[in-house]
Amino acid sequence: MAERAAAMGRGDTLLFLTDEQLRRGIEAMFFAYRGFTADPDLILAERGYGRAHHRAVHFISRTPGTTVNNLLSILGVTKQSLNRVLRTLVEDGLVEARVGTRDKRERHLHLTHDGEVLERALSEAQRNRMRTAFRNAGPEAVSGFRAVLEEMMDPDMRRHYLEGVEREQ
Repeated sequence: MAERAAAMGRGDTLLFLTDEQLRRGIEAMFFAYRGFTADPDLILAERGYGRAHHRAVHFISRTPGTTVNNLLSILGVTKQSLNRVLRTLVEDGLVEARVGTRDKRERHLHLTHDGEVLERALSEAQRNRMRTAFRNAGPEAVSGFRAVLEEMMDPDMRRHYLEGVEREQ
């Protein structure tokens, strides 16, 4: 904790990171991701699902009515992989695919009531972890963390992300 506070005090030196500092940052990201996904992984495992199911449910929830093609773009997976995940979610009654009104070839994805229940459970686990981390780190750290994450995103992913942020405002 004292080390983090000292590092925050010398923010200007963080612009010139050594390879060792970058390695520690990479490791911190791996360990943080492991913690961030641990609780949802337990919930998913109860159903025989994996993280691909979680990501699909998350983004369908965030943009109800999204098309399969849009979800493919966001997730960056193959059509075959996404179809496998969606087939399971549809068969299990968590997602419904509605035929497009303008284009009958399109499938618009919506969570069912059961899908919304699952999504809330998965998100709540992650919100709790992030809420605690953000509270403990403080507002300046939260702002810096978000800025770093946005800078790490590929331009297309940043565009998707910022569109979601704009929808919330």
